[in-house]
Amino acid sequence: MLSRVAENLYWMARYLERAEDLGRFINSATLLLLDLPLGTRFGWDILLQVTGEAERFQKYYGQPAEAAIMRFLISDSRNPSSLLSCVHQARENCRTFRDLLPGEFWERINSLFLYVQDGLEKDDIAGDRRARLDFLGQVIARRHALVGLLVGSMSQNAAYQFIKLGRNIERADMGSRIIDVVSAVIPPEDQGMRKTVYQSLWVGVLRAMSALEMYRQHVGVQIRSGRAVEFLLRDSKCPRSVRSCLADMELGLAYLPNAGIPAEALRRTRRRLDQLQLKELSPAVLHEYLDQVQKDLGVLHSSIENAYFRIREDKAPYPHPSSHRFAMQA
Repeated sequence: MLSRVAENLYWMARYLERAEDLGRFINSATLLLLDLPLGTRFGWDILLQVTGEAERFQKYYGQPAEAAIMRFLISDSRNPSSLLSCVHQARENCRTFRDLLPGEFWERINSLFLYVQDGLEKDDIAGDRRARLDFLGQVIARRHALVGLLVGSMSQNAAYQFIKLGRNIERADMGSRIIDVVSAVIPPEDQGMRKTVYQSLWVGVLRAMSALEMYRQHVGVQIRSGRAVEFLLRDSKCPRSVRSCLADMELGLAYLPNAGIPAEALRRTRRRLDQLQLKELSPAVLHEYLDQVQKDLGVLHSSIENAYFRIREDKAPYPHPSSHRFAMQA
């Protein structure tokens, strides 16, 4: 397989996963604000900090406000990690290798792009929270349909493995960032309210990652911060946990040639994840741990990029439509 095709497949999967996870992130923050008690401080600017886009937002918008932040994260084409930009880039990458994918895939990804484009033109997604929840819910559902089509129809060949690598590294990174929202919330001073606040926070995080019911099945009805962190980072039964994502990537690399360096980077990432002490974490310490997880994922991405996507020095470089670095990379 040509390195350009492999890179396009990998980035198409990352962009689609990023669009879904950004929708989950925004919806969870919106619902979280409705559940938090009085005296709790939670600013919309945390979405910019967690996604790594605060500086770019400041350049175009100035002071953070809910409507401006939503416009920037959802519909602003100047933001390469906005939902609109992600869906557009995924569609453009898909255009170059349509013959490698199921026939319906191009129709569905094109339909997703048109839905996003039309929805942003018709509705006040930035200002109307109800319209935004419905719109992002539809984006998430349509993206699920795309994944289901690939899983149910595509051969488990090298092309599929690069899609799986892209999807899982993006899911692990964005999942860790959604968890990181908790570290930015300043609870009320009343000690009795703190427990209620953090329980509401973790319910919101679990819901954002479609893991609330599975947590209650496998861990317990009561939502406790340490157990929630353990479940979302290291539970092998949770398909959106970082450990599950790394396990899927390990299977994908086992299928591909020349996987020695990426496989070693993956093993280092997994060992460090296993060594984290996750009991009774303060939000500040949790933030430091998640920063390290994101840095490890960045190193893993670089190893995959160097192993499969870099052109040999004796060949001329080629322009790539999605060559900008992952905007949320630590």
